[in-house]
Amino acid sequence: MASKTTAKPSRTGKRAPGKNGAPGKRAAARSSAAARNSAAPRNNAAPRRTASGKAAASRRATSHAEAKPRARLAQEIVIEGAPIDAPTGAQAIAPDHTPRSAPSATPLVPHSPRPAPAHGPELDTQREIEQLLYRQSELLDAKLWQDYIDLFADDGVYWMPVAPDQTEWEGSPSIFAEDRYMMEVRMGRVSHPTAWSQAPMWGTSHVIGNVVIESASSGAWVVRSRFHMMELRRDTVRHFGGTYRHTLVRVDGQLKIKLQRVDMFNAQAPYDYVLQVWV
Repeated sequence: MASKTTAKPSRTGKRAPGKNGAPGKRAAARSSAAARNSAAPRNNAAPRRTASGKAAASRRATSHAEAKPRARLAQEIVIEGAPIDAPTGAQAIAPDHTPRSAPSATPLVPHSPRPAPAHGPELDTQREIEQLLYRQSELLDAKLWQDYIDLFADDGVYWMPVAPDQTEWEGSPSIFAEDRYMMEVRMGRVSHPTAWSQAPMWGTSHVIGNVVIESASSGAWVVRSRFHMMELRRDTVRHFGGTYRHTLVRVDGQLKIKLQRVDMFNAQAPYDYVLQVWV
């Protein structure tokens, strides 16, 4: 009776050859793969650098890093050796821009002082009108409401339209459109001891300027000016600015306001609370 024999692995870890003397399939695949890997060159292998090559690469990197800041400084701040009229900085973007340190191509024309205005009725009227506008703003800041109202003629009107192109206040909305009677009603409301709007700390500060007489006729003047008002209420500050246009007349030798139109620059802006008195 024939006995069965089993092939045992050798000490090297390889399978023993089979009946036909050929190596096993797995051993053959591993051997062929190892041979291919050893024969093919590696793509990610970094080439060796000599000492001289490393030094040259370091010098190139240093010179490249220094070249960028130098080029940037030369373009944005100053160009050494460039023509004196070469545009730099903002002048290169806007040709009409002249930096403070840029030399002038043409000599400066000496400034001739403006001749002083001659004394006369026109100058006196200009100063009288300016003093009236200054006094009006002072009375507002001091909350002297009755003195403020007395600056208006008996038929005087204080008008603040909602838009600059508005030409009348009857039949159209306005922020203010008050004759002397309505102004006195407002004064009584804000002066009442229980007026809630006047309870917190509240005050204004006016600045008036650019006073120009637009037209003058017999006993009447149309005057345009600019104003800026800052209002403080508790810890809140609001700013209002725009144009005054006064129509002034003489009553008993004194200038009176027949119409004051206030075109507020920020009339359409949102506000937390409405205006309590005149601007």
